[in-house]
Amino acid sequence: MVRGLYTAWSGMRNEIKRLDVIANNVANASTTGYKQEGVTSQSFDDELAFRIRDKETGIKEIGKMTLGVKVGEVYTNYDQGSVRHTENTFDLAISGSGFFQVRVVDNAGDSHLRYTRAGNFTITSEGYVTDADGNHLQSEAGDLIVPTNQTIVFDKDGTVYANGEAVDRVIISDFEDYNYLKKFADTMYEPVDGATEKPAEYELLQGYLEQSNVHVVKEMTQLIAITRAYEASQKVVQTMDSTLDQSVNSVGRV
Repeated sequence: MVRGLYTAWSGMRNEIKRLDVIANNVANASTTGYKQEGVTSQSFDDELAFRIRDKETGIKEIGKMTLGVKVGEVYTNYDQGSVRHTENTFDLAISGSGFFQVRVVDNAGDSHLRYTRAGNFTITSEGYVTDADGNHLQSEAGDLIVPTNQTIVFDKDGTVYANGEAVDRVIISDFEDYNYLKKFADTMYEPVDGATEKPAEYELLQGYLEQSNVHVVKEMTQLIAITRAYEASQKVVQTMDSTLDQSVNSVGRV
């Protein structure tokens, strides 16, 4: 009977985690380069139950039982989002596979590379191309820097032209298995041990931005399903509580 309370609680806890993930998806539905996340569920390992102190049969196996549900993993859907035309010179979108490289400086002053699909870049007064947080877009020469008083064109292969003259090339990186990418913030990723780079198959689009791949209507439908599942677990808790009350206060008196 008490096990039923635990099973219902684990279901409620699982739905809360799903709710948090979907709420974050909805909040980032308009975030450039954001990738939808989801949650898998799985049951706890089965336990074998026995009947003991049975005068007729002794110890007898009566079957397996589970202790409820738990969160399996949070996963990312890397499908490409739609692209929006902006006409801004430093808005870039990747059509195909791959990620932009940006150089991030942490609080200790150390630099390391992270990867993103968010291409809403700007140019500083010194000519450096950076994202909204000031991280430098990477090219074959390192931090991408372009003349501030010339016409800048990005070719489909990432080559950067200033007044028609090639000056550098944007690096687009891709990986064999995205399961070896660790997420930072909303749109940044960093490879972990086991990640293997591979050539990216892409076209770079200048004057475009890749939108989030979140489908808001589907997410709202999921929210309704989560609410109903949570309410069902609540009713189980209420039923168990009522049953225990009857056992203690009524059956106990008999």
